[in-house]
Amino acid sequence: MSVNGLWVKIHKWLALLMAIQILFWFGSGLFFAVVPIERVRSEHMIAEREAPPVPLDVAADGLLRLGSAGVTGDRLEIRTLIDRPALVVHRGEARPRLFDLASGEPLSPIPVELAVRIAEADHAGDARAARVELIREAGGEYRGAVPAWRVAFDDGANRALYVAADTGQVTARRSTLWRAYDLLWGLHIMDWRARTDFNSVPLVVVTALGLIVVVSGIVMLPSRLGYTAWRRRRRADRLNARQTPTGDRPA
Repeated sequence: MSVNGLWVKIHKWLALLMAIQILFWFGSGLFFAVVPIERVRSEHMIAEREAPPVPLDVAADGLLRLGSAGVTGDRLEIRTLIDRPALVVHRGEARPRLFDLASGEPLSPIPVELAVRIAEADHAGDARAARVELIREAGGEYRGAVPAWRVAFDDGANRALYVAADTGQVTARRSTLWRAYDLLWGLHIMDWRARTDFNSVPLVVVTALGLIVVVSGIVMLPSRLGYTAWRRRRRADRLNARQTPTGDRPA
């Protein structure tokens, strides 16, 4: 078998073996290029409401009150939670704690009613929460902080907002479009479960094989374009010309 014939076999069988994954790569890549990532993340559905700043005197009094009560942490975050000033206390590897800055009362884990209010305030439009459930383990469509409240809306896109029970923050926004994107992403990187591993063994192996398919195609290109046959004819003509006696050559 010639070298070119060997490359033909390698190219043909590897391309046949990888046809489905190559289809996934190109199909998902086209989807990623066409669909704006902002719509996938439902950023266009975030309500445009500016949270009022926490007054300086309220913040100072609240910090003194909580400090005297023994509330300390590595990092303190002051923010407005719907209509009240709040303090998020982060300390080491422990779960964050949420406090009402004005009264000093603990707010975390936040109750379902407050989680619904937070989600509805974050969601643009007049849609109201349709279903609420508490998520205790990350996985599936949600991989953020747990526990978290999953607040679902019947808005035509099967949208769901996740509100972290410890901080009251909206940590994820999911929709039918996001779920389709996530499925295609898992097929694209060949991590069908967690959909986060860029270094999976299947991806490395199949990508290496894909590189061989491309290289073999490049090696075969001159033959497919007729260049190899043309060179053979040129070589044969030159050889015949050298072997023909001078007297027999045409004048």
